[in-house]
Amino acid sequence: MRRWKTAAGLVLTAVMLFPVYWMINVSFTRETDMRKSPPYWFPVHGTLDGYRAVLDQQLPYLGVSLLVGLGTVTLTLAVATPAAYALAKLRPRGAGVLSFVLLIAQMIPGIIMAMGFYAIFLNVGVLNTVPGLIVADSTLAVPFAVLVLTAFMSGIPAELTQAARVDGAGTFRTFWSIVVPVSRNSIITVSLFAFLWAWSDFVFAGTLDGGGAARPITLGIYHYIGNNNQQWNAIMATAVVASVPAAVLLILAQRYVAAGVTAGAVKH
Repeated sequence: MRRWKTAAGLVLTAVMLFPVYWMINVSFTRETDMRKSPPYWFPVHGTLDGYRAVLDQQLPYLGVSLLVGLGTVTLTLAVATPAAYALAKLRPRGAGVLSFVLLIAQMIPGIIMAMGFYAIFLNVGVLNTVPGLIVADSTLAVPFAVLVLTAFMSGIPAELTQAARVDGAGTFRTFWSIVVPVSRNSIITVSLFAFLWAWSDFVFAGTLDGGGAARPITLGIYHYIGNNNQQWNAIMATAVVASVPAAVLLILAQRYVAAGVTAGAVKH
């Protein structure tokens, strides 16, 4: 029975990963070979033309996406970490209502938020700018980050914070020197999710930065497909390159994410 389960798991995994394999295969395939029927399952006559096109045309888009992703992580942590500490340890009046509002905020469709941001950004003058995208993407990450961090910080033993206060540490010092280091796994988890949301965002990018000079990679791929719809190796090469940062981050932060996601599930 166990062998059948293993075999079924391998088959399902292969099915789910097949689009990734096909993306890589097409990125190395010559344009003339793509018209063959049936198509090659392997890049028999491999070419790097697609990746050369990425280096020539897509690097600015990648740089903008990296800047937006890092900015989103910074803003998300700056807002969510102290907010979660206040909800978990300081317990201000209305904390339960605020937690409920954050939960509701995650259910609002992104396109509705994008239209609201469009009107605001147009009046403020940050439409088609990187800071505008950072603020918009952070609105998706902050509610999730606050909920995850609050769940973890609620499980931090009260003896730790009480001992810090006995030693003369104030609220901020206790937060910065005790709570933040202990919450490392959950902070890494929300940072990773915030970066991935900003890196893969298309709705906010297409609505709030569609005509700007600094566009993220999702718009780079979109416009690239529209202008070069026959050069599929270049399109897939762009997709492969855009997937590398996310894959590397997931591999490096895997054990931290596993610990951070389960944090707060069991009360001490």
